[in-house]
Order: sequence, then C-alpha cells, then structure tokens
Amino acid sequence: MSWNESGNDKDPWKGGGNQPDDLDKIIEGWQKKINAILGGKKGNGNVTKMPGGNSGTSIILIFLLVAWAFTGLYRVDQAERGVVQRFGSYTETTYPGLHWHIPFPIESVDIVNTGIVTDYGFSTEILTADEQYVFVQLVVQYLREDPVKYSFEVINPEGTLQDLTESALREVVGTSSLEVLVNERRDEIGPKTQVVLQSTLDAYNAGISVTSINLEKLDYPRAVQDAVDDTQKARNDSDRFILEAEKYAQDLIPRARGAATRILQDAEAYRDRVIADAEGQANRFLALLNEYEKAPKVTRDRLYLDAVEEVYKNSNKVILDSQGSGNLLYLPIDKLMNDSGRRNNNSSNTQNNDSMVNQANSSATEDESRERRQR
Repeated sequence: MSWNESGNDKDPWKGGGNQPDDLDKIIEGWQKKINAILGGKKGNGNVTKMPGGNSGTSIILIFLLVAWAFTGLYRVDQAERGVVQRFGSYTETTYPGLHWHIPFPIESVDIVNTGIVTDYGFSTEILTADEQYVFVQLVVQYLREDPVKYSFEVINPEGTLQDLTESALREVVGTSSLEVLVNERRDEIGPKTQVVLQSTLDAYNAGISVTSINLEKLDYPRAVQDAVDDTQKARNDSDRFILEAEKYAQDLIPRARGAATRILQDAEAYRDRVIADAEGQANRFLALLNEYEKAPKVTRDRLYLDAVEEVYKNSNKVILDSQGSGNLLYLPIDKLMNDSGRRNNNSSNTQNNDSMVNQANSSATEDESRERRQR
C-alpha cells in the first residue's frame, strides 16, 4: 500500500515511530562530526564537546585563512618577471610559471614585462640656439631591461622617462640653430637624443633600455608659420638673385679678361712696332751719316733732291725747265683738278676744326675773365 492511499496513517515527514527528530539533536550531531574532524578529544568513548559559538568562529577563521593563502598564488608569463618584496624589501626574482608567495601584507609581487618593447609619443616646442621656436614630435621605444632596478630605483619610471626625454631633447636641439636643425642635422636628432637619454637613465639605474627614437615631425610652430614662410620665400629669392649675379659675373669677367688681354697684346705689338721703327730710323741715319762722311757734297745734294721731291709730290703746280728742250709735254689737267679739289676740301675741314677750337678757346677765355670779375 502506498503512503498516500486511503487508510494509510503514516506521515512521510515523520520518523519510524511517527515522532519528528529534534532540530537541536541534528545540529549537535553535525557539531560532533566537525569537532571530530578538527581533532576534538575523546574521553570514555565520548567526543569532547565545544560550545556552538566557538565552533562556528573556528570554521570561519579556517575558511578565511585558506582564502588568504590562496591570494598568494600568481602566474608569471613568458615575457614577464616577478619581483617579490617582503615588507617592501627585495626578496627574489621569479621566472615564468605558477608561483606562491606569502600573501599581503607580508609579501607582494610586482609583475614587470621585460620582453615587449613599449613606445610612447612625445611632442613639445623647444627654443633653439638662435632663439627660434621649433615644434618637435617623436616616438620613443624602450624595454624594461632590469625588473629589480625598474621596481626599486625610481619611484615613477614612466614619468621619469618622459621628463628625461624632454631634457635630452632640449640638450640636443638647444645647441643648434633652427636652419641647421631643419636642413642639415634633421637625421641626427633622434640618435643623439637616444644617446643622451640612455646615459641619463643609466646614471639613475632606472633599469630601462631605450631601443630607438624616431623623429616624426620637425617644423616651425603654427603661430609663426606665416612669418617663417615669408622668411623662406625671401631666402629663396636671395639665393636666386645670388645665382643670377654669379651667372652674370661668370659671363662678364671672362669677356673683360679677354678684352684686357687683347688690349695688352695690341699695346705690346704697338710697342714692338714703334721700337722697330725707331731702330730702323736710327740705323738708316747712321748709314746716312757714314755716307755723308765719305762724300758730303753728294750726300747733301741727294738729301736736298729727296726733300724737294717729297714736297712737290703733293703740289698741284707744274714746274717746267724753260732752258731745256722744246719737246711737247702732256699735262693731265683733269687729274690735277681732282687733286686740287680734294686738297681744298681737306683745307676747309682743317679750317673749320681750327675755327671750332678757336671758338672754344675764346669761350673758355670769356668764362675765365667773367669768373675773375666776379671775384
């Protein structure tokens, strides 16, 4: 017969004797079991009883103790190192794997990533050696090389690194002029800043190794960009004018040197010709002197005839020997007339030139007399 059939008076919630178990007895039974587990003493076959309040407190304390112990478990990845500190003092360095340390507040662990290169951007405006502002933007890549130094030597390694980066950059940029930095030493800013920054970090024992510094931007500040553009335009115009002047000089100087060389050569040729003519005349005079000493009368007559011939050669007059023979002579009248016309023109030109010279001299004389009267 099932328990819920009619005529069945048994209660499924009651014991065999149909009497409910006392709740206090059930709790007491569980306390005995826990006390036995905790090492309660047995006397005359009975378990030493502990008060109910003390038993619950012990359970809670044990649970808290186990939970506190579990907080000491930590895991170190492949690229990381664990720096264990006991009451703030360095104890050991742990390597990749699962480890346990005495939980806080006795010991603590700083997990430092030593295998990944970290980078950060940095930008600032710096005053150059020629008192010009320049905007610099760069990226710094660094590695946490020594986890112990990184954790103990510097209070704020990241902030210290940024401050030292600015200091090193100011040292590099502040010792050069703006034009040199922008044009000539642009590629040297990153490496020089890295050297200065790494030496300072080593002096601080920061445990940081700077792998590279990449310069992304080096330009004038926006506030002065227009003025800088005007300056650059003026500089370009100056360079263009200088090139044009050099081109003109390169064209003019060779021509002037050629003309000077030609004048010198003409002067030398004229000098040689004058010297040669003078020497020839002197030699001819000496030869004539020798002949004159040998035959003075003949030489004198010869010189006289040559002089007369030279004089009458340019004359339009015809001289005839009336005592000579009466042969018919042919006189070229037309040629004589043409020669006389040319001579008249030349004489008129000479007279005009003389008159102009006389007028100029007279005017100069009048001016001088006028000045004298004024004085």
